[in-house]
Amino acid sequence: MKKITCWVEAMRLRTLPVSLAGIVYAAGLGALTWHFKTLPLVLCLIFALLAQIASNFANEYFDYRDGLDRAGREGPRRGVTEGDITPRAMLAATLSTLGLACVTGVILVALYGTWWMYVAGIITALGVMAYSTGPYPLSRHGLGEVAVVCFFGLIPVCLTYMLMGGPWGWWLGAAAAGIGLMGANVLIVNNYRDHDDDKSVGKRTLAVMLGRRSMLWIYCANGFAGCILTFPEWLAASRYGWIPPVIYIILHLALTTALARRSGRQLNPLLGMTACLMLLYAAAFLLCTIL
Repeated sequence: MKKITCWVEAMRLRTLPVSLAGIVYAAGLGALTWHFKTLPLVLCLIFALLAQIASNFANEYFDYRDGLDRAGREGPRRGVTEGDITPRAMLAATLSTLGLACVTGVILVALYGTWWMYVAGIITALGVMAYSTGPYPLSRHGLGEVAVVCFFGLIPVCLTYMLMGGPWGWWLGAAAAGIGLMGANVLIVNNYRDHDDDKSVGKRTLAVMLGRRSMLWIYCANGFAGCILTFPEWLAASRYGWIPPVIYIILHLALTTALARRSGRQLNPLLGMTACLMLLYAAAFLLCTIL
C-alpha cells in the first residue's frame, strides 16, 4: 500500500488538472463551432495525461540524478530522493509512460490528423524530457513557464480542436495562449514555494532569477491575461458569458492574496487550487457552449 502511495505522489495529482483543462477547453471550442467529436477528444485526453505523468516522473528522476532534490524539501515528498522508489524504477516508469503516450499519439494522428501533427507530437515527446534533462534543461534555465504555455496551452488546445476537424485561426492561437498562461501559474506556485531549495542547489528557475515578489506579480497578470485572451469565445457562447470570467478573476485575486501571505508547505494547497480553478474555468466554458 505504501508503495502505491509513493507512485501516486510521484504522479503529482495536484498538477494533472492542467492537462485536462486544455483538452476540456478545446472541447468547448469544438461545441461552439460545431466541430465536436468524441473519440479524438478522448484520445487527446489520454495522450495529455500520459505525457504529463511522464514529465512528472522524468522531473523527479533527473532532479534526483543531478542532485537538485534533497530530503525534507518544502514541496511534496519525492519518492526517489526519500528512498521509497529506486532510480531505476522511476526511469523505467518514465520511458514506459512516455512510450504509451507516443503510441496513443500515433493512433490519434493516423485516424484524424495530417503529417505535420506527427512533428508536433515528436516535439511534445522531446519536450517531456527536455523540461528536466538534456543539454539545456528548460526547468533549470528559467524557461519552465514558457514550456507550460506551449505544451499545456498552445499545443493541446490547438491540436485537439483541429483533430476534431476545426480550422486554424488566430483567435484559436490567442485563446490557447490564454489557457497556457493560466497553466503557467501552477508552475509559478511550485517554483515560488521552492525558491530557497532551488537557489541552494543552483537550480535557476524563473522564481530564482526574478525573485518571489516579481513572480507574485506575474502570477496575478497571467490570470488577467488568460481571461482577456479567452473572453471573445465566452461572448460568442452566450450573452451571459462574461459572468464566469468575472468569477474566475475574483477567485484568482483571492489566490494571489493567499500566495503573498503564505510560505513553505502552506503553499502546497494553493498549487492544487490554482490547477483546479483553471480546470473549472475550462469546464464552465464547455458547459456554456453545450447549453
